[in-house]
Amino acid sequence: MALGKDYATQECSIARALEIVGERWTLLVVRDALYGVRRYNDFLVHLGIPRAVLAARLQALTAEGILDKRRYQQSPPRDEYVPTDRGIALWPTLRSLGLWGREHFGEEKLRVFRHADCGTELGPYGECPACGTVVPVPDVEMVPGPALDPDPADPISRALLRPKRLLQPIEAEPAA
Repeated sequence: MALGKDYATQECSIARALEIVGERWTLLVVRDALYGVRRYNDFLVHLGIPRAVLAARLQALTAEGILDKRRYQQSPPRDEYVPTDRGIALWPTLRSLGLWGREHFGEEKLRVFRHADCGTELGPYGECPACGTVVPVPDVEMVPGPALDPDPADPISRALLRPKRLLQPIEAEPAA
């Protein structure tokens, strides 16, 4: 018996959300978009995702209003994918999932998320302990943690070694 593609019999907001973001790779594409990855080839290189899967995920996320497809070059035509407010609203879910994974699988910190205004590491709910407020996504600074590979192979991972605010586009170094 083949698995269905939806949760039609479930009366549950989690099931409805999983219909949109529950496929393999989807949350990693959204994560990368929040980290500042914008271009198809950059997603491809950083995630190691099959081309057809990436194209399907980007199309679905665009259709659902999680990413916005924007033309950045006319000839040849090239687009970038930018998180919408709906996509940015997934940040607390991704943060919580990452914290859960670290806690339950004993991983060391790969990335540290801080309040850019004061430098304080965020609490578990995205709050700044020093300022006493939930930090808006554009004010979250991501820095490499102690367990992050200091010499990654791909240019996107190397660009993510530099401290940067979430949502700011990645500036990968050109290939040598």
